[in-house]
Amino acid sequence: MDGIDFLSTDRYSALGDCPVIVVPAADWRAPASPVQAVVIGIDAAGTLPPIEPDCFDILLTSASDAGAPWVCVPPDRIEEAADALAQAVRANPVAATVLAGVVRATAGIPANSAIAVESMAYSALLGGAEFRRWRERSVLPPAATGVGKVSCAYDEDGVVLSLASPETRNAMTAAMRDALYEALANTLDDPTRPFVTVRGAGRCFSSGGDLGEFGTATDLSLAHVIRTARSCAGALMALGERATVEFHGASIGSGLEIGAAAARRIARRGAWFQLPELRMGLIPGAGGTVTLPRAVGRHRTMWLALSGRRIGAEQALAWGLVREVRE
Repeated sequence: MDGIDFLSTDRYSALGDCPVIVVPAADWRAPASPVQAVVIGIDAAGTLPPIEPDCFDILLTSASDAGAPWVCVPPDRIEEAADALAQAVRANPVAATVLAGVVRATAGIPANSAIAVESMAYSALLGGAEFRRWRERSVLPPAATGVGKVSCAYDEDGVVLSLASPETRNAMTAAMRDALYEALANTLDDPTRPFVTVRGAGRCFSSGGDLGEFGTATDLSLAHVIRTARSCAGALMALGERATVEFHGASIGSGLEIGAAAARRIARRGAWFQLPELRMGLIPGAGGTVTLPRAVGRHRTMWLALSGRRIGAEQALAWGLVREVRE
């Protein structure tokens, strides 16, 4: 990769034939010219060589007990794992490289500013060809318009908010987002400063965004304004240590992104977590490029998004996505 210079940077982007770079982690040095390509470093020997993490978007190792920023993969599957990630980038190179750029750029800025950057990128991708292709080849259910209740109760610890649409597996419709934001805003405005616990009714915490609503916005700039003005992730982060989220069952997409914003995160045994947006030609758009890197680091966030794989409660605990696992 020594030949990467400013004249050749287009090649290492969604415009060229190298939107992803897979290299031995020990050998990679970032070029002088910035590249948009997703950079995946591999430690096939499991020696955890000294590296500059900022030069990579994902780091894979065959070591079995490596800490952040590494993702551990069995030695006989590390090449296969790297190839699967590279294929995911090549399938949706615009979304993948935009995701890498957003996660890199927002790592050191205030959360609210980072959420705004994510939202602008998300709106841009909603108007893109990769998302359009996904919609054209998908059979999507009707939008659950207006569905998305949030119930509010009080106990000795404060306010308990429950996503209360178990019939949709608590799909994060616009109506549910608005209801949850209103409830969180009320607690933020409450001068008694109550503690808040967010739960999900039924079999899971949340199955994520309502698929029927994806792509129905007619004004993508206004959608950005609404998304940032009513950011549930931003409201949960503003609550600080007063906010707890209890995950159970599935927490997918926006359900995970919003839940990860809480300072205290608890999972029931059997809970699992997933980011599926990239295969749709999108990036996480409910705060996930902000909340998840602050919980598990940006390299593991990129792995979750590019792989689309589920992780269970125990791995979530090991990574710091949750603080506690309960029966």
